[in-house]
Amino acid sequence: MFQIGDKVLYPMQGVGVIEAIEEKEVLGENKLYYRMNMTEINMQIIIPIEKAETLGIRQIVEPDILENVFTDFHLGNTDPSIYEDRRYCRDLHKRKIKTGDIHQGTEIIRDLMRKGQRNKLGAEDTTMLNNARRMFISEVMQVKGVDHEQAVHLLNEVLLISIQETV
Repeated sequence: MFQIGDKVLYPMQGVGVIEAIEEKEVLGENKLYYRMNMTEINMQIIIPIEKAETLGIRQIVEPDILENVFTDFHLGNTDPSIYEDRRYCRDLHKRKIKTGDIHQGTEIIRDLMRKGQRNKLGAEDTTMLNNARRMFISEVMQVKGVDHEQAVHLLNEVLLISIQETV
């Protein structure tokens, strides 16, 4: 269970802060809810506590884990099916992003960047890449305590190195 003040990542939305734990009556049933402030997208979200885990909500990663992610960003093979099968690519990346796992999120960024080197990305791929980048950048901002521009710069530096290693 999260506590008030915890910084958490909500898949597809980014990082938010638990502002309150509230009891609400919905359809005649009293349940506990997290109220989260998603500052990056300027939104308040209310989530039933019992569904937080299945929605992939997790605490932001520790600084050492983030450093390992940056170091290992370029490692791993890209599933070759994403180059030929748009539906497979879309479904694979949707499953990954919904987990909220930082490693799977960076795999999306890495693999779509690789795909984009071969051919121009379509609209779905571009949207998925932008969503994965936004989520990752929001977590980098919180973990490293940097602003948006600095977080984007850190990601772009890693991507540049990653691209140079695959050429």
